Amino acid sequence: MSGWAQKRFWTQAGIAEVDGGFAVELDGRRVKTPAKAPLTVPTRAMAEAIAAEWQAQGEKIDPTTMPVTRSANAAIDKVAHQHGEVADMLAEYGGSDLLCYRATGPVELVARQAEQWDPMLDWAEDALGARLKTVSGVMHEAQEIETLSHLSAQVHALNNFELAAFHDLVSLSGSLILGFAAVHAARPIEGLWTLSRLDETWQEEQWGADDEAAAQAEVKHQAFLHADRFFLLAQK
Repeated sequence: MSGWAQKRFWTQAGIAEVDGGFAVELDGRRVKTPAKAPLTVPTRAMAEAIAAEWQAQGEKIDPTTMPVTRSANAAIDKVAHQHGEVADMLAEYGGSDLLCYRATGPVELVARQAEQWDPMLDWAEDALGARLKTVSGVMHEAQEIETLSHLSAQVHALNNFELAAFHDLVSLSGSLILGFAAVHAARPIEGLWTLSRLDETWQEEQWGADDEAAAQAEVKHQAFLHADRFFLLAQK
């Protein structure tokens, strides 16, 4: 059974406990991913969220209204088959983390970055055992290999569902540290998103907001919030 049939063919969506976790069922028939794998998720909370998305569908299925389903599909069909490669890609963000590359001016922006970003690097040193160094300007400066290796090991330790969420938290924020801060609940998720947008907010304050850019940013904002929710669902 394809998870992405165009028209609704079921009456009731529910869940069932199965080997390896929880399955989503449509009138008692188990849902599969687009790659035809069983849609088995690690927690009851995640299965219930997916079932609720299916139950809320109208006559035709709209995948854009099913973010938990889509993330679970990604974890099963994609991340599970290339976990190491995905983890390596995300760990590489530590070598060019958003929080580490600071403006050379104006002094107000330099001060704002230090005031708001330095505490997150301090947190990472305490919570993750890794201290990233900062640099002024955009020229790349290599981090300590031991530091990056330590962070990489923590990325690789995430399971497939956690890693699917972590992928979006890191790639949308541009920061490995902010991604870790999200999954460790170091700060409210909205505050972490605001930190990732510090430079853009500064530009808007100076020159005004661009409607198109603001709309694109809001799409990313909502995706960031969803990734945080998906990670939490994988824990319950």
